[in-house]
Amino acid sequence: MARYTGPKTKIARKFGQAIFGDDKAFEKRNYPPGQHGNNRRRGKKSEYAIQLMEKQKAKYTYGILEKQFRNMFKRATAAQGITGEVLLQLCESRLDNVVFRMGIAPTRSGARQLVSHRHITVNGEKVNIPSYQLKAGDVVGVRQKSRSLEAIQNSLANSSSVYEWITWNNDTMEGNYVSVPARIQIPEQINEQFIVELYSK
Repeated sequence: MARYTGPKTKIARKFGQAIFGDDKAFEKRNYPPGQHGNNRRRGKKSEYAIQLMEKQKAKYTYGILEKQFRNMFKRATAAQGITGEVLLQLCESRLDNVVFRMGIAPTRSGARQLVSHRHITVNGEKVNIPSYQLKAGDVVGVRQKSRSLEAIQNSLANSSSVYEWITWNNDTMEGNYVSVPARIQIPEQINEQFIVELYSK
């Protein structure tokens, strides 16, 4: 299965949340897509359907394919701590996600592209792997030659998000991945317990 490149508003409407960020089209039609999308008398979803939707929501949100996501779940299961919480922490620790959180790119897909095109450094070294797992204390920066890129400048100028677990310095164009975020610090509306239950069957 290739990475999803279709209409994002359609996916957001499916989950009832603007999971890809601000979306004016979603705000106008925030009900499921399809002929009966606005019909409130839709049938009750099964437990499996609810769990599957939560997993799909997490995958679309972070831009992760099934094989990668399942491997991350295995890592979360083997790690100490609450499996669902560790799974989300692994998602948040991905380089493309942290680049997005720092405001270097306006979307995760944009952040993934910046990383793939070698515009991003980790501890001074170029890294072009979006799924690269950061550790607490790692320094993420924009490569010297890429700092004047209009896309990066515009994104940083319009960024207003602040997270306790990362820092960003506009002067040096570097940020610090201070610590692994606690569940309460992760703003995504994902019920990770449903994902754990689905994979545990």
